[in-house]
This record gives sequence, structure tokens and C-alpha cells, in this order.
Amino acid sequence: MTGDVVAYVNANFERHHREIFECLRELMGQNAPHARLVISRGSPAWTGRSLLAIISRSKTHLTLAFGRGAAFTDRHNLLEGTGKTTRHIKIKTAEGINKQAIADYIRQATELDLR
Repeated sequence: MTGDVVAYVNANFERHHREIFECLRELMGQNAPHARLVISRGSPAWTGRSLLAIISRSKTHLTLAFGRGAAFTDRHNLLEGTGKTTRHIKIKTAEGINKQAIADYIRQATELDLR
């Protein structure tokens, strides 16, 4: 499925969004190697036992949403949202990605998924 998702991203994402996606894919591979990259709800997503994270796009940024982000400890104060389950981060450039913070969020998503 990974090849299908990459083909989808290459066909549907602007160049600057593809750069962000590739950085996020690398971070996910390093911090949640068991996660499967799939298309869910029409967007690239990573799943374990359940949805770990999903990407949505707008003209100005990509949003990385964590399915159980409301349960995270937000040491980096980057998570947005007020719902009961998800939290998200808006990312405008690949250079603007806080890799340490996102790696921490991915690890927390993985830990929650294993419970």
C-alpha cells in the first residue's frame, strides 16, 4: 500500500506539500516502524491497531492529526483542537517541522495504540 499512497501524494499534492509529507513519512518510519501507510478518508494516514495519524491538506499547509491526540502529554505546546479525541498540528513548510516534537507525538500515539 505504501507505493499506492506515495503515488497518490505525488499526483495530488503540491511540491511543497510533498516535501512536508516525505519528512513526516520519515519521522513516522523512525518512530513507529510497525505503522502501515494507507489512504483513509481520502487522505494519507498511518494505522496500527487503530488510526495513529492522518494528513489533510489546504492551500497553505498540511494538517497532521493524531487520532488519540487529546490523550497526549503536550510538552511542546504545538497541538491544536478541542475535541474529545483528536489533536492536530498545522505545518506550512518542511523546514518548519519540529522533528523532536513530532517524534514525541508519534511515540505517544504508538504507546496508546498498543494499550
